[in-house]
Amino acid sequence: MRLFSFSPSSSSSSFPITSSYSNFISLLFVLVFLITNLHSVKSDYHDYKDALSKCILFFEGQRSGFLPNDRRLNWRMNSGLGDGWQHNVDLTGGYYDAGDNIKFGFPMAFSTTLLSWSVIEFGEFMPPNEFRNALVAIRWGTDYLLKTISHPNKIFVQVGDPIADHNCWERPEDMDTARTVYSVEAPQTASDVAGETAAALAAASIAFRSSDPGYSEALKRSSIKAFEFADNYKGAYSDNDGVRSGACPFYCDFNGYQDELLWGAAWLRRASQNESYLDYIQYNGKTLGAEDSTNEFGWDNKHAGINVLISKEFLEGKVYSLESYKSSADSFMCTLINESSSSHIEYTPGGLIYKPGGSNMQHVTSIAFLLLVYANYLSRTSQTVNCGSVSVGPASLHRQAKQQIDYILGDNPMNMSYMVGYGNKYPQRIHHRGSSLPSVKDHPQAITCKEGSVYYNSANPNSNTLIGAVVGGPGEDDMYEDDRVDFRKSEPTTYINAPLVGALAYFVSNPN
Repeated sequence: MRLFSFSPSSSSSSFPITSSYSNFISLLFVLVFLITNLHSVKSDYHDYKDALSKCILFFEGQRSGFLPNDRRLNWRMNSGLGDGWQHNVDLTGGYYDAGDNIKFGFPMAFSTTLLSWSVIEFGEFMPPNEFRNALVAIRWGTDYLLKTISHPNKIFVQVGDPIADHNCWERPEDMDTARTVYSVEAPQTASDVAGETAAALAAASIAFRSSDPGYSEALKRSSIKAFEFADNYKGAYSDNDGVRSGACPFYCDFNGYQDELLWGAAWLRRASQNESYLDYIQYNGKTLGAEDSTNEFGWDNKHAGINVLISKEFLEGKVYSLESYKSSADSFMCTLINESSSSHIEYTPGGLIYKPGGSNMQHVTSIAFLLLVYANYLSRTSQTVNCGSVSVGPASLHRQAKQQIDYILGDNPMNMSYMVGYGNKYPQRIHHRGSSLPSVKDHPQAITCKEGSVYYNSANPNSNTLIGAVVGGPGEDDMYEDDRVDFRKSEPTTYINAPLVGALAYFVSNPN
């Protein structure tokens, strides 16, 4: 944007310092300031409250099951009402993970954990109505997760045949593909999904402690049961023959199950303050890979999150035996600081955290969330991070997180928001079946498996706006083509939005 222009006189090679020349120098300094600070000036005007509201609303568009009358996205209707009938169990409810119609338990549990952590850390910054909406979103996940562990020594890990589902383009309301139920029964192993389910229920029990003590206690009891299954039968759920064909390659446990055991124990320790979980973390940490160096946090790899979460006990609880977790958390933070000597996380030219493989925004939002959480822990204890010759304080971590969040909301080379419905320019052709197909209200007749292909291949914008959906995002060159077919860039997921809820809540009260 051109702010002003000027044409210096060429009539003389030199001229005295006059008031007009002084004005020119002043204007020049203003121009330099605006250019060098354009990003921060622009960011000050983001409506974080509006973005937070939309970010939470997105989860209503992902709901499966019987929808309440007070739903706000009226283009969504009931779906998956027969889920679980083959096993004589009610598995209705829960969330579709992304733009398809499968209920994958592993990422669903992780999304629920991160939603709960968002409320635990930053709920105080949320407007009261959005705090309530966030709790509703959490409960939609936890009510379903409770159903998945309702049978002793058994956990239901997935509903829906992904191969059949991915061969169709149809609304969840019209699903006619197999709703295959995938489960794991002892002594088969599911430490990853059971451990993540334990983490989700334990974290949610903290989130509901004040508003619904009875529900909170029930969540904690069920979390203990889920963790016992995870710990007693150690191994990955996707190693089981009956599960592998459904879970892989979509949500295989690529990283191993050990981190979920530490993660579940850490959340149970925080929820219950029981010394046995502290002992578990201390005595099993090394065996379960607590010292593994990693700069990733997501549905499959929990190590960076574990280190930040447990660091709270060291920093605020003075549990000095956990110092190694704080050291690991520091090392992770140093990978985000350009001035440090650590090996760095990669950034796009426009400043976005970037990891190859698709759905990049999942890394951006989860890492930004960890930056804010850790910054708060450091701030409350007057601590800093030592990155070699550079000392990094909470304010620096806050700025790092803000840069990522503001990039998502529009401060980027494309000058577009990657959150649907936020700002004047945002993705119109997201990879999402329910959003791209006409709603049941507008098209009451069923749209069968292959009949939806015409909408999938269309260049037209989606029929329904999935407000708050954050897409996978641009490539390593900061370019985004808004192409429904390119699911790696255009598909939203619950685990992109879940940590973003917490980050946006923080910036509602701390916009600068």
